[in-house]
Amino acid sequence: MIEISNAAAPLLIQALQDAVRYNEQLLNSETLRDRADYEEHLLEVSQFYAEIKAQYKRIEDEVGIPLEELL
Repeated sequence: MIEISNAAAPLLIQALQDAVRYNEQLLNSETLRDRADYEEHLLEVSQFYAEIKAQYKRIEDEVGIPLEELL
């Protein structure tokens, strides 16, 4: 388990959300050469994002910002 400070947790959630969106849009690009590599990367980033969101829910009250407000 990764230990995330309360101050960094909201930023990490938003950064990973941006990373998932960016990579999803990249997969729609006509210029991709090796689509499988990008699909694998998106899968790994998405799984990491899901894990971080689950961990965030555990510290949500301490942070003071509901996860739903960050999404």
